[in-house]
Amino acid sequence: MCRSLLTFFRGTHTVSSRKTRRLLDKSKTFHVACGVAICIFSVVHVSAHLVNVVNFSVSYSDEFPALNLARYRGEVRHKHTYTSSKNVLTLKQSSANVMFPGITGVLLVLILFLMFTSSSYCVRVSNYEIFWYTHNLFIVFYIILMVHMVGGALKYQTNIEAHPPGCLRANQSSAEQQGKELDQGEDEERRCREEAHFQPHYPQTWLWVSGPLCLYCAERFYRYIRSSHPITIVTVIRHPCDVIELRMLKKNFKARPGQYILLNCPGVSSFENHPFTLTTVRLNVTLQLTCPTENKETFGIHLRVVGDWTERFTRLLLPQPRMDLEILPMVQQRRYPKLYLWMVQFGSPSGSPSEEVFNYDVSLCVAGGIGVTPFACVLHALLDGWTGFRLQRLYFVWVCRELQSFYWFAELLCALHHKLWQENRPDYFNLKLYLSRTDNLQSMSEEKYRPLTSRLLVGRPRWKLLFDEIGKTNKHKRVGVFCCGPKGISRTLHRLCNSARTSGTTFEFNKESFS
Repeated sequence: MCRSLLTFFRGTHTVSSRKTRRLLDKSKTFHVACGVAICIFSVVHVSAHLVNVVNFSVSYSDEFPALNLARYRGEVRHKHTYTSSKNVLTLKQSSANVMFPGITGVLLVLILFLMFTSSSYCVRVSNYEIFWYTHNLFIVFYIILMVHMVGGALKYQTNIEAHPPGCLRANQSSAEQQGKELDQGEDEERRCREEAHFQPHYPQTWLWVSGPLCLYCAERFYRYIRSSHPITIVTVIRHPCDVIELRMLKKNFKARPGQYILLNCPGVSSFENHPFTLTTVRLNVTLQLTCPTENKETFGIHLRVVGDWTERFTRLLLPQPRMDLEILPMVQQRRYPKLYLWMVQFGSPSGSPSEEVFNYDVSLCVAGGIGVTPFACVLHALLDGWTGFRLQRLYFVWVCRELQSFYWFAELLCALHHKLWQENRPDYFNLKLYLSRTDNLQSMSEEKYRPLTSRLLVGRPRWKLLFDEIGKTNKHKRVGVFCCGPKGISRTLHRLCNSARTSGTTFEFNKESFS
């Protein structure tokens, strides 16, 4: 999960193909697939060792005692791997050789089990710290893996020329081997010149592991150096439905719409870094996107208070007022906690699929709840008059359970609506708001939100009808579908994108996923 390297390849001019960039967006899926494959083959590996324990006990070799795991025929010993044991006198030494690979093997299985179980969705949602700390055990896992074979359990023969396979030992004859008489000269030629000698294999795991591990460590060190200076929190705004807007300041900060940042708050946890999508962007005179709100040097994010980390972070940002203290003026500066921005490529945030919204002629952005944040950056860019992109029409669908959630970006949506109407481009931005909860229905009664009231629908979207409508309006075009929300919506959209269209319209699915 080298975000710096992925962001570099994604932003470089050498990766100009959209398919290549979409492939890089699947890095998290590839990471999960590799993890599942490691777990499956680890089960096969451990099962093979258990079978070998029985095989070495049953197939005891009197001819080559150095290769035996058991001390005698028929002994079943519960060991992780086989060892060097010439005779009973060297039992203590051979037990030590078996014990080191055995202990390291058990530790590897234990660490892998903890990493796999803590990666489940329920654990990540209920207690993200468990997932974070156990997942970082991968460094210990790879270190133990590189020394797993130091005990010398696996061996190979070093004197094949002097003791070729099938040669006659001193107490054997050709008649015993082949059941027929041979002359003495031929018998001598086939006789072993010395006993077979075996030497442990040199561990070679480090040849395969050290390269990627060093690359990841160098990338983490680079991000640590780039993020060594804390950022300044300008203001904190509380929105409905437990959503906090955070506006921050950092020198020489640059970003593009759809990107996200990694925040680290030592007051909450010194090691946890959490991704948050940038929700405000503005273009400067050099066509480089910086992230501001009213101040061109500031940038903002929206976070929903869900989970232990966001709850403790919110308590640091907005502590509960104490009744025994004197009420201070509102203009007094609040002391905010120290916050670090884990940046990646040259001080820029991490890339995401939402960056491709402007690279399609037609784009469909579907948001569920707080999943609107990646597309808020896109809407800000359109409002600020960003030009030079391919996008000719934008469909925006936002589904929320509560009416108050639409107030997070209600002013932004209304401002963009008025701007496009003044420019005589009302069809450029197609907005649909869906209120999925049908009980206790309310409406936006404020006059300034009238454009949103006419586009507010009650119930869930009928996705197939929506796709058919977009396909008929944009025949023989390629439509980029971007989704950030619940898995149910993502599966439905993905299935519809893969289905054939009679109008000849091609839908390309892009799922927002934070790595």
